[in-house]
Amino acid sequence: MRPNVKRETPYIHAGSSGRTYGRRIAGLTLLVLASGLAFAQDSANLYPQDPLWLVAVKAFLVVFGLLTAFAYMTLVERRLLARFQVRLGPNRVGPWGLLQPLADAIKSILKEDIIPTRADRLVFVLAPIISITFALVGFGLIPFGPPGSFFGGQPWVINLDVGILYLFAVSEMAVYGIFLAGWASNSKYSLLGSLRSSAALISYELALGMSLLTPVLVVGSLNLRQIVDWQDTNGWLILFAPIAFGVYAITSLAEAARTPFDLPEAEQELVGGYNTEYASIKWALFQMAEYVHLITASALIPTLFLGGWRMPAPFPDIPYVWMFLKIAFFLFVFIWIRATWFRLRYDQLMRFGWGVLLPVALFWFLVSALAKALGASNAALIWLSLAGIAVIVAILVIRGIQVRSAVPKAKGVRA
Repeated sequence: MRPNVKRETPYIHAGSSGRTYGRRIAGLTLLVLASGLAFAQDSANLYPQDPLWLVAVKAFLVVFGLLTAFAYMTLVERRLLARFQVRLGPNRVGPWGLLQPLADAIKSILKEDIIPTRADRLVFVLAPIISITFALVGFGLIPFGPPGSFFGGQPWVINLDVGILYLFAVSEMAVYGIFLAGWASNSKYSLLGSLRSSAALISYELALGMSLLTPVLVVGSLNLRQIVDWQDTNGWLILFAPIAFGVYAITSLAEAARTPFDLPEAEQELVGGYNTEYASIKWALFQMAEYVHLITASALIPTLFLGGWRMPAPFPDIPYVWMFLKIAFFLFVFIWIRATWFRLRYDQLMRFGWGVLLPVALFWFLVSALAKALGASNAALIWLSLAGIAVIVAILVIRGIQVRSAVPKAKGVRA
């Protein structure tokens, strides 16, 4: 007879102290969210505000719009990827596949919800909720038009004097959802995936924050509405800080875990990353958070660098229209990059974030700060930006020549 040997579970055992620690992190996260919303409401009182019922209506419209945009962004992305890769996209459910997002939503809701046996159930459930919550709460600060253009109300949910700091806070808190998902799953694969994803997000957040210091320095305000108004008077900020724009656009891809920085979904390396043990609607919430981050990034780039909802002369300022067109353009660019670019290895990902993006963003901020301290004009900042771009292009060309010369040539093949 075979001995009765107890098989080892594939999950990492978490003691009561570990479970308590995880619950404390989740509780602290919710406390910070509540405090942040209270702070936002207090700061909003410094500006003329809409009635509370109108603020609630706008908040509902923002959440509903983002969730609807997420659903149909999946359809748009799949159709565009099919075009790029010369194949058919979704075309079975509904006319031209338009009901495919609805079918996917129903499937996600009705699928069996599986929770690992030794997982921390409370934290396991809270993790995707934390991710989608912090992904949603940042979009309400973005202005889509002049004051009073929303049926007599303000075209934003809330207006904060420290809007960029608030966006940093809520975007950083989203890392907790990723880390808690990997820890609470009680699986070594999920835990490793969450650690790698958290490390990558935090490293790129540093470069992202550093890149935004330059436009804040030039404008002299953290308020998104004031940044948009300043660009209407002085010109788009991409003219004064193109390097900061490039760093912010690249780090936005990493923030949304998109190609080439989509290490959380590197199935060939870590199964499925931090969400390996998730299924059904909980898995869909993580995907939802990723797309909402992408939409928010596509809205923040034109707000901070391309004049927001405004356009330079001779184009008229049309509220909402220009902003939606700019968001759609950057969403298309992000999908285009996914269809054509390759995924980086983890060591390349970290080396690029710490060794390239962060030094470039820091150096450009120091140069801009020195120029402003010496009383440089806006025109001088433009010439300084052109010089910086020329230096970067020269470095890339020299580096490319060095790499090409270091590659051994095959016999009988001319250079």
